[in-house]
Amino acid sequence: MKRRVIIVSMRLPVTVTVEHGRPTVRPSVGGLATGLRSVYAEDDGVWIGWPGRVEELDAAEERTLREHLAALHTVPVYLTAHETTVFYEGIANGVLWPVFHDRLDQLPLRVHGWDVYEQVNARFADTVARHYHPGDLIWVHDYQLLRVPAILRELLPEARIGFFLHIPFPNPEIFFALPSREWLLRGMLGADLIGFHTWRFRGHFTAAMRRLLHLQPEREEAMYEGRRIQLGVFPMGIDAAGYAERGASPRVLAEVARLRSDRDVRFLVGVDRLDYSKGIERRLLAFERLLQTHPEWSTRVRLVQIAVPSRAGVSAYRRLRERVDGLVGRINGAFGTPRWTPIHYMYRSVSDDLLVALYRAADVMVVTPVRDGMNLVAKEFAASRTDEDGVLVLSEFAGAAEELTDALLVNPYDVDGTAEAMHRALVMPREERHARMRALRRVVQTNDVARWVERFIGALAANGASEER
Repeated sequence: MKRRVIIVSMRLPVTVTVEHGRPTVRPSVGGLATGLRSVYAEDDGVWIGWPGRVEELDAAEERTLREHLAALHTVPVYLTAHETTVFYEGIANGVLWPVFHDRLDQLPLRVHGWDVYEQVNARFADTVARHYHPGDLIWVHDYQLLRVPAILRELLPEARIGFFLHIPFPNPEIFFALPSREWLLRGMLGADLIGFHTWRFRGHFTAAMRRLLHLQPEREEAMYEGRRIQLGVFPMGIDAAGYAERGASPRVLAEVARLRSDRDVRFLVGVDRLDYSKGIERRLLAFERLLQTHPEWSTRVRLVQIAVPSRAGVSAYRRLRERVDGLVGRINGAFGTPRWTPIHYMYRSVSDDLLVALYRAADVMVVTPVRDGMNLVAKEFAASRTDEDGVLVLSEFAGAAEELTDALLVNPYDVDGTAEAMHRALVMPREERHARMRALRRVVQTNDVARWVERFIGALAANGASEER
């Protein structure tokens, strides 16, 4: 018999906006929301998460919102303005995010707010406990909720709890910089199944267990407080069929034709949140180096860089935006001509159709984070290319690099090497481009988001069944 699943994540799979004191609810677009929709919506499951900032709603409108969300199989966990600032911006995005992405230089000199982090995690866990039915599978997601599994274990000792980390688990030497390191680790160990994108991240986690807790985990499991915990590797996929369908749609192809109206200019494309983990600054420097070392590309190539605004309340992101703006201006000023601008930079979100059109228009997709848990942009690019053309330049520090081995893999810290990879991608023969893209598409289509969900839920359910026997 199929078991009901409770999904727990920081955000709900819907976007709630408040205009003139009234809430509007729209489905979110993204890998997690798309992949898990069948799990929570079609099988009588439930998704628990934060609806966003809705503090201005009065009691009547809040009740209306809750009823609307319930009809969508979702349950809100509300945060106060203070909790949003301390828990979400301060601890989750100001401390955990940089540490887990190897950026100790971004840590504040003093860290306050772990009590608020625990308080919010406890509220998520309490909400889960209120909606739990015996036999349910609970799937907790990501770094904002590292303490939820342990709190749930206290509330629901017999529950089957899974946890998936969507970002890297850092090298222990970096993780140990956190004064709260053991407390966070024990939080994750409340789960029965802990999942990671890559073997490397799981290896970092097991090394931290050995050194902090003196446990001796085997490759795929560990014993902790009398429980057997499974440690799995589950690379997340995307809705590959959906991207292929959009990539071949008439409206997207019409947008591609508009983008490629100047057939003499080749396109390099980057699409990222504006985040220091994405390597945008080094990518711009590599593009500058390409123009310096291969002047034959002057007026014949353009880098289209989309930078989606992110975490404007965190000072590190405001400083990053200033640096990127400065780099774009300097490079365009140095190399541009009256008729050619080498970098077309857009600091904004783009529509789904424009995003897929950029994937289809790209001669070269440049995905060069300095550290990334997976990076679904690389997979979306391959899925969209039903023409089996285009070249992917991919950082070896993205989790996707373990699967997408037919990309041109680069070290993003090597600016000269990345510039040469861009050049190689631009001059790559047609036969090689097609062979590489066919191989990339096979991987993305085979290991799509539905397969990722199936593997994780299957492992969590099987783990429980074996212990019940």
